Amino acid sequence: MAETQVRFGILGCADIARKVSRAIALASNATVTAIGSRSLDKAKAFASANNLPTDAKIYGSYEAVLDEPDVDAVYVPLPTSLHARWAVLAAQKKKHLLLEKPVALNAAEFDTIIEACESNGVQFMDGTMWMHHPRTAKMREFLSDKERFGQLKSIHSCFTFAVNSEFLKNDIRVKPDLDALGALGDVGWYAIRSILWVADYELPKTVTALHGPVFNEAGVILSCGGCLYWEDGQVATFYCSYLSNLTTDITAIGTKGTLHLHDFVIPFQEHEASFSAGTELGFNELVTAWVPQPSKHTITTHLPQEVLMVKEFASLVEGIKVKGSRPDKKWPTISRKTQLVLDAVKASIERGFEPIELGS
Repeated sequence: MAETQVRFGILGCADIARKVSRAIALASNATVTAIGSRSLDKAKAFASANNLPTDAKIYGSYEAVLDEPDVDAVYVPLPTSLHARWAVLAAQKKKHLLLEKPVALNAAEFDTIIEACESNGVQFMDGTMWMHHPRTAKMREFLSDKERFGQLKSIHSCFTFAVNSEFLKNDIRVKPDLDALGALGDVGWYAIRSILWVADYELPKTVTALHGPVFNEAGVILSCGGCLYWEDGQVATFYCSYLSNLTTDITAIGTKGTLHLHDFVIPFQEHEASFSAGTELGFNELVTAWVPQPSKHTITTHLPQEVLMVKEFASLVEGIKVKGSRPDKKWPTISRKTQLVLDAVKASIERGFEPIELGS
């Protein structure tokens, strides 16, 4: 029996939409039925360049996609400053919402999006793709094993990549009116999410920004970092930057074990991904080698992580449409916690690197 296909509309022609439109095409339970841009010519060019279905509707506005009856869900890769307006409107039009990160400019703004989703019975998910890779579930098994990993003590995460002068001048991620959170909202989102994932989404008690953030002339963050502290003594650090070589690392240290990976955002290879895990590591008698050595674990997948994200989202949407299920609150809850920590880092910077206590 053929799978029901969830019908997607795409708002905007951002570069990341190329990757996600491919993911929708590769997902057996999804298809693109509409694309909209403020420029009809741009929407037509996107549809042609990305091999959208020949019967996909092409519109010269975002509103037309939201009014399209053959659209069940929308993917929204618009600049962060536009998220609240279009995400709320999408929910009010009963369109399920796959929203690019960062989800909002702040948690209060995100709450208006979630309120609209909940009151209209639509599913929400953000576009953090690595969450859906099978490696992520396999690493969770190690972190949850008290005999192999023990009690979590420390987490370190970073996501950096070196941009060129064109990016620093013209990319929307360095424009205060489009993506005012800059590197913190973009690459910092991934680093913060990875810390919360390792900590099983327990929010820290306080967040303190690291000294020395770098801003552009417009006041947008180009690099920064922070420390997170929990009441039980756990500590985490992160660093995010547009000014350093490409690095996407997570280290999680427990009382008995350690987890390492170096490609958590996008795997080195599309169809396989690895991580290193070690338990009760030590040195040999002469302190010339490790005994035992960490083990490498490789997980293969025939579908890339972005396709698995689309499939999971579409499955949740199908459950609501066909089976009368309620929207899954797991994903908006995780998004909100990520946004809360991001907000706290920004607040700490603005207040002279004071510790910021997290509320709910």
